[in-house]
Amino acid sequence: MQIEIDPHSGYCFGVEFAIQMAEDEMSDGQQLYCLGDIVHNAMEVERLYQKGLRTIDRNQLEQLHDCKVLIRAHGEPPETYQIALENNIELIDASCPVVLKLQNRIKHSYDKAQEVGGQVVIYGKPGHAEVIGLTGQTNDEAIIVSSEEDLDKIDFNKPVVLYSQTTKSTKGFYTIKEQIEERIKDHKGTLTVEDFNSNDSICRQVSNREPKMVDFSSKHDVILFVSGKKSSNGRALYNVCLENNPRSYFVENEEDIDLSWINPSDRIGICGATSTPRWLMERVSNFLSKHEQVEA
Repeated sequence: MQIEIDPHSGYCFGVEFAIQMAEDEMSDGQQLYCLGDIVHNAMEVERLYQKGLRTIDRNQLEQLHDCKVLIRAHGEPPETYQIALENNIELIDASCPVVLKLQNRIKHSYDKAQEVGGQVVIYGKPGHAEVIGLTGQTNDEAIIVSSEEDLDKIDFNKPVVLYSQTTKSTKGFYTIKEQIEERIKDHKGTLTVEDFNSNDSICRQVSNREPKMVDFSSKHDVILFVSGKKSSNGRALYNVCLENNPRSYFVENEEDIDLSWINPSDRIGICGATSTPRWLMERVSNFLSKHEQVEA
């Protein structure tokens, strides 16, 4: 059995930066609050809980005073900063720079759209932390679409500005873009820059992993994709693996592995999402190695 961990898998810069900031703040043993799970990986959340990181929701944030709260890489809407100001909360802002830049772009587009009766549309997952922060830049008026069925929410007689959640699939974004273009042509008979402005705002550190994942999954007999179930990026990258290798399996940790998936002579590839810690992929690798030794 040959086992290889994908060298390109694991934390993106934004997640790594947020976790490092959290650990630095807790280095003296003090407790730190985090607005939402710092990363979409239950095992990493538990590891940081043991160090003093306590996850809270928005309702709990409103009840806190005179403390420190971490803003994770996903970013936050403007009202979060207002609550912190009113409650004397010190924010440890670990928002990803890519997300912050996108928030500013969407705010600018929203202001311009107001002048011409236009609409801001975001390709993303409804209720996702990043999407909440993005729609917050539009007074929650942005239209969220995740499939062709959602396009009925759009008024195609009005100008449309399209953006994407940074961790969505590039293929999915361009499919939605083409579908919007077709709908506008059906309604207006033409398509101009004034009618539709499309912005590929997917993080390149994320999108560049797709071709690498194609290559990695094609080189192995079996793929074990390690990711938290809440991770949008994890689902997107796993589907890339599955399209190229039907023997690809989604696991949260070594306990999800069914050994009947694997033959003794298989080349096994272990990879993960931008929210998957390296130590977890190594744990899966060690589990397989120990099992092989027992079998031998």
